[in-house]
Amino acid sequence: MKIVVVTSSPHPKNESTSIYLADRFTEGAKSAGHEVYTFDAANEETHPCRGCDRCGMDGPCVWNDAIEQKLMPKMLEADLLVLTTPLYYYGMSAQLKTIVDRFYSRTGKLHGKKSIIMATAYNSADWTMEALSAHYDTLVRYMEWQDVGQVWAVGCGSRSLVERSEFGDMAYRIGAGL
Repeated sequence: MKIVVVTSSPHPKNESTSIYLADRFTEGAKSAGHEVYTFDAANEETHPCRGCDRCGMDGPCVWNDAIEQKLMPKMLEADLLVLTTPLYYYGMSAQLKTIVDRFYSRTGKLHGKKSIIMATAYNSADWTMEALSAHYDTLVRYMEWQDVGQVWAVGCGSRSLVERSEFGDMAYRIGAGL
């Protein structure tokens, strides 16, 4: 299976809680023989969708940035898209939202894929991930994706907390089980 993992944390890799989950997932997926491409949305040159509709929802985008040059070709050929994000104000990071908004330029061609979401949050209240979960569910429905896994890592406000939690093993098992 061809898998694209989009990370979106602006923190350094060795400090990021959500990149830790992405790395654990990737270890599992590679152990099962899958091909994994990772795109670091926080550290690539990206631009938000302008809503100009020059792509006609069928590309190319007017922005000839890293999304168009590096990520989009990989996403178009991928079987599975993995969205990873820290939770910021009860939603996905701006870096991931930029990627999601740019799905518009290839809406039809990105339909029907498999998807996974993994998110980390400091807060551990039972409602912490509700808004992000609803957004993801709506995206899955609209894009006609098949959700094949979710990791909602609450109570993981630091790298040491997520490393000591069960969530890394959950991410690994999802990847290995594909």
